[in-house]
Amino acid sequence: MSARSPLCSQLTPMDSAIFEGNAAKDDEVFKQAVSDLNLNDDILQSEKITYSIKLIEANNPFHAVQEACDLMTLGILALVTSTGCASANALQSLTDAMHIPHLFVQRSTGGSPRTACQLNPSLEDEEYTLAARPPVRLNDVMLKLVTELRWQKFIVFYDSDYDIRGLQGFLDQASRLGLDVSLQKVDRNISRVFSNLFTTMKTEELNRYRDTLRRAILLLSPRGAQTFINEAVETNLASKDSHWVYVNEEITDNEILELVHSALGGMTVIRQIFPLSRDNNQRCMRNNHRMSSLLCDPQEGYLQMLQVSNLYLYDSVLMLANAFHRKLEDRKWHSMASLNCMRKSTKPWNGGRSMLETIKKGHITGLTGVMEFREDGANPYVQFEILGTSYSETFGKDVRRLATWDSEKGLNGSLQERRLGNDLQGVTLKVVTVLEEPFVMVAENILGQPKRYKGFSIDVLDALAKNLGFKYEIYQAPDGKYGHQLQNSSWNGMIGELINKRADLAISAITITPERESVVDFSKRYMDYSVGILIKKPEEKINIFSLFAPFDFAVWACIAAAIPIVGVLIFVLNRIQAVRAQSAAQPGPSVSSTLHSAIWVVYGAFVQQGGESTVNSVAMRIVMGSWWLFTLIVCSSYTANLAAFLTVSRMDNPIRTFQDLSKQMDISYGTVRDSAVYEYFKAKGTNPLEQDNTFAELWRTISKNNGADNCVSNPSEGIRKAKKGNYAFLWDVTVVEYAALTDDECSVTVIGNSISSKGYGIALQHGSPYRDLFSQRILELQESGDLDVLKQKWWPRMGRCDLNSHTNAQTDGKALKLHSFAGVFCILAIGLLLACLVAALELWWNSNRCHQETPKEDKEVNLEQVHRRMNSLIDEDIAHKQISPASIEISALEIGGMQPAQTLEPVREYQNTQLSVTTFLPEQTTHGASRTLTAASGSNLPLPLSSSATMPSIQCKHRSPNGGLFRQSPVKTPIPMSFQSVPGGVIPEAMEPSHGTSI
Repeated sequence: MSARSPLCSQLTPMDSAIFEGNAAKDDEVFKQAVSDLNLNDDILQSEKITYSIKLIEANNPFHAVQEACDLMTLGILALVTSTGCASANALQSLTDAMHIPHLFVQRSTGGSPRTACQLNPSLEDEEYTLAARPPVRLNDVMLKLVTELRWQKFIVFYDSDYDIRGLQGFLDQASRLGLDVSLQKVDRNISRVFSNLFTTMKTEELNRYRDTLRRAILLLSPRGAQTFINEAVETNLASKDSHWVYVNEEITDNEILELVHSALGGMTVIRQIFPLSRDNNQRCMRNNHRMSSLLCDPQEGYLQMLQVSNLYLYDSVLMLANAFHRKLEDRKWHSMASLNCMRKSTKPWNGGRSMLETIKKGHITGLTGVMEFREDGANPYVQFEILGTSYSETFGKDVRRLATWDSEKGLNGSLQERRLGNDLQGVTLKVVTVLEEPFVMVAENILGQPKRYKGFSIDVLDALAKNLGFKYEIYQAPDGKYGHQLQNSSWNGMIGELINKRADLAISAITITPERESVVDFSKRYMDYSVGILIKKPEEKINIFSLFAPFDFAVWACIAAAIPIVGVLIFVLNRIQAVRAQSAAQPGPSVSSTLHSAIWVVYGAFVQQGGESTVNSVAMRIVMGSWWLFTLIVCSSYTANLAAFLTVSRMDNPIRTFQDLSKQMDISYGTVRDSAVYEYFKAKGTNPLEQDNTFAELWRTISKNNGADNCVSNPSEGIRKAKKGNYAFLWDVTVVEYAALTDDECSVTVIGNSISSKGYGIALQHGSPYRDLFSQRILELQESGDLDVLKQKWWPRMGRCDLNSHTNAQTDGKALKLHSFAGVFCILAIGLLLACLVAALELWWNSNRCHQETPKEDKEVNLEQVHRRMNSLIDEDIAHKQISPASIEISALEIGGMQPAQTLEPVREYQNTQLSVTTFLPEQTTHGASRTLTAASGSNLPLPLSSSATMPSIQCKHRSPNGGLFRQSPVKTPIPMSFQSVPGGVIPEAMEPSHGTSI
């Protein structure tokens, strides 16, 4: 279809292809393969592949040879063909003669099962045809199937397009096994076949024929098989115990469902399958080659429209491209063969043998899996799946995989038919398990005796054994693993024990996954499954100054600044009011006039302790009212927020969900390597269609250094690591809940949401006859509530540790601990210490100042002059001031110079002032050494002169000329003291501080 100049042909690989005209998809797939190679520089890098395609008539060998000769004339490196056996034989002879490598893909005719092509024998050194499609192995699979099913007599139906010679090997082996096999050809008009049966056979013969139809193998096209089964059901030749086996390499899922719904009885289907990558990101990658999503993504729908031959055709192009690449790397590139096969003198291509050997040494992984060639030129790798219908009355009819068969390992699974009753009396099953608390644990380990086990799964198994009547022998998996698919496609752990038929069933905390269910059977789930996070409980943070937490630092700063500001404002307004009152001869405000007193009043109002707040000014009332309202709001908000803060702080947990875990960097986390949880996070974290990047972040941490940094080898190690702290263990929530409930120190908790809809089930061999019985009994245990009783036994809600303590903190009403109020006590202690310190400083300061002051020169004190001076002061101030009766106090604590005979001046009283002045004058006596003080009765102000009186507010003391002490007292209220006469003589020194005269 396209060709390049000879110069370009020598540098550019060129593919040539021949397809039959009725193969509509062959040329599309071939062009898609070349396009994928040219668009990606993965294999050929900068080189591009050109191609030429020729379409021929079906089963026309002459036309095939003619088109092949035309391609050889244009120049050719290799030939790719997809034809029937007749054309393939002719092309084989031509390519062998011309030494042209030939990759042959056999096509099925009319949708019937494929039979092997009988190619012409070639000389040993002249076999240039390579069969890209593996040899037909249907006979081997059918023989294994009838052997497993224990069929002794059955019939094989085949259509007119099927080559009966393909059954020769099967019939020979069946004969050696003593099997009774019948053959019957089915014409295209299937309805006429059944009508002839009723016209040619008698009733007894029809009954024998009906019995023969109970076991039948169908080698028909999918549409022909469906028509055949429908006719058998309508003519009442099929019964409920019939078993149909349909064999065809190429049959789609929809065609299988149509067959199953048409069939009366059981149906088994054998078809070829190809391995699909479980990793969505790698599904379209083959040997560093990216394929078109149309061919690798099942969701596109295009892949289901292709035949098996189309897939092998795509891989053949990849195989040739791989050979071209290695030729270019080795610098052993040969010029393309330009041959004229019509001339007798034409010599074979001298580069053909080298190109053939390069192709044979190739090894690729494509749409069909692994492709490589043996010495005989055949591709050996082929795999089949065996699907079956379960037709129990409990679960109805469904299609499931019974087993697989491959060219290397043979059958994987069980196909034995066994009619089971409602019990398994007399049956002993071999059970494999893995230790996992609390599902399976060792109860006793007595030397010389089998181990005894206990746990939730063991209780479920015992309940099933009691119900069904079977016995079991249990042992642990040698590697202690549940089951993971290895690089060589084999399985380890309990799944491997089932596949290798060393155990009948496996039970433990094994989850039902699609990968495991593809190789073994599972019962109905007996417990739901989800992933939880086991993490150490956050330690309670002790903050002795938590009382400051309700408000932010900025709020506290503003409150601290507001107190002196309001105090200064009150002080200013008070001074203004005092000036106005003095000028207007009105009483002054009662609020203290000093600045520190004003601030003290503001602070007292803030802490709701009151204070001097009697004000007369409107401005002062507005200020104090605003401050009281501010104080009310602040204190109410503080009280409410403090209660909420203390409650929330007890429930504080920084990690509550998987999103919280993925966003933090302080705590590392991981799971068990190569486990179901590990694969789950891998699938979610690498899925490009996942919108939430939470799982991507989780997988990035879990898979760090291939899981060596954060993952563990077994669940016990992960639980121990989580208990130590600074690590979160991601595992089955049931397992980690049990670990948290039984922890001696109750130091761990379980958090996280249910992120999976999987469950725990009992794993059995593929095609096990026990599956339906186990599933039915599990449903009965769920209905009766026995499973709930077993769950409560192993996961008690009121166990040693309470997993829901953080959710019940508010309703429990726990008492506040001392550390919540430690800050209050600290403030009180600081205040007390500060008060003591200030008192000591004041004492030291006053004492030091009194010692430093120089006493004034002694002067005579004339009490009579003092009395007259006070009278004049009172007369001047009485008109415009209200003087408190105790506003002035003058003390003469010792009057040694007074004469005893000196008389007492009468008392003078002042109206409306409750004030009177009494002056004591000593009497003149001859002794001169003593004096007597008397008080007038009725005096309003007593004149204390007693040794029992005390004046606590003396600041400094100075001697007067007559030996007395004078002071000005700030005390406002007079101290009432009794008067006593003192004997003559000098007043004792010890009585000095208590003598005084008050005015």
